[in-house]
Amino acid sequence: MQQSWDVVIAGGAVVGSAVAYFLAGCTGFTGSILVVEKDPSYAECATARSAGGIRQQFSTRENIAMSSFGAAFVKAADQHLTVDGAAPGLPFVEQGYLFLATPAGMPVLQQNHVLQRSLGANNVLLDAAGLRDRFDWLETGDLAGGSLGLANEGWTDPYSLLQAFRRKARSLGVTYLKDEIIGISRSDNKVAGVVLAEAGAIACGALVDCAGVRAAEIAAMAGLELPVRPRKRIVYVFECRAPLSGAPLLIDPNGVWFRPEHGSYIGGVSPPEAEDPDCLDFEVDDRLFEEIVWPTLAHRVPAFEAIKLARSWAGHYDYNTLDQNAILGSHPEVANFYFANGFSGHGLQQSPAVGRAIAELIAFGEYRSIDLSRFSYARVAANEPIVELNVV
Repeated sequence: MQQSWDVVIAGGAVVGSAVAYFLAGCTGFTGSILVVEKDPSYAECATARSAGGIRQQFSTRENIAMSSFGAAFVKAADQHLTVDGAAPGLPFVEQGYLFLATPAGMPVLQQNHVLQRSLGANNVLLDAAGLRDRFDWLETGDLAGGSLGLANEGWTDPYSLLQAFRRKARSLGVTYLKDEIIGISRSDNKVAGVVLAEAGAIACGALVDCAGVRAAEIAAMAGLELPVRPRKRIVYVFECRAPLSGAPLLIDPNGVWFRPEHGSYIGGVSPPEAEDPDCLDFEVDDRLFEEIVWPTLAHRVPAFEAIKLARSWAGHYDYNTLDQNAILGSHPEVANFYFANGFSGHGLQQSPAVGRAIAELIAFGEYRSIDLSRFSYARVAANEPIVELNVV
């Protein structure tokens, strides 16, 4: 293996592979790219264990723009990610997101709706009567209304998107290496190289931190602090004999969510902050289902009073403890160290836009598609969080 690379990417899951794909295909870049991934099966990465949702219903302009691009990219994936005539055939179940609101929460949905529509999102506000007319299985007695995505919202297959990015990147000349970064060398204000557990020391012109839940560990090797921690999230699979016609991905006012999945349903909720420690294990605790998820579902959808929990699985968020938004771009003091992490559950849907954005920064020194400078590390250093109201 060669001992010097123009760009090394730490982590080859969906964000790392998206960066590799866009950079390899960028007309302004002709250098070499190495993706270092310690588990090429991706069995335990956040991508493979996510629910695969894509939505434009955010309260932050940049989040809306990134996910809008993500939806368009996934829907046209066969045009972008076909290799040797083999198209990825990514599914996109376009059944929308439905955010529900009590009277106290409705003004927030209305405010968000104005911004979302101004940026091209196709969603509609419904009052309680409108919700009942559209979803006759829904309990609306305590609701003021909801916001429903009519287009470009739904879910895809996370693992298939990851593999499609990876195959295409490799076809464009990107090298993937099964190894682990265990050290980073610096020369003044730049990364000079990385040390790999098996391959040893290699030089690099730039390093992109796409290590997901371990992103802070990579940053620390370069002497940098990153407020990204691994937080466990559990997805519950349950069955219901009564079908729900046209069910979207529904978010209750208390944060419990569910959506249909191949004849069954999946759902979950983020644990209370006091019960959400840093965590890398995959143990499943059904207590949240029994105490919060099921009671909420049974109230919101009367047919769910008789659901049966079939199975569950655990995955992780690369959780940005500052504001649950992505941290993107170069470090202000280490110019060739690039961040692409802290997505807090939004990484899959934002991966196409982030891949393109980081490629633009490396190739041109600036954002050319979506200006994501607001998500730079500078806000971390200044302790100035970006408040996103629609966090799930």
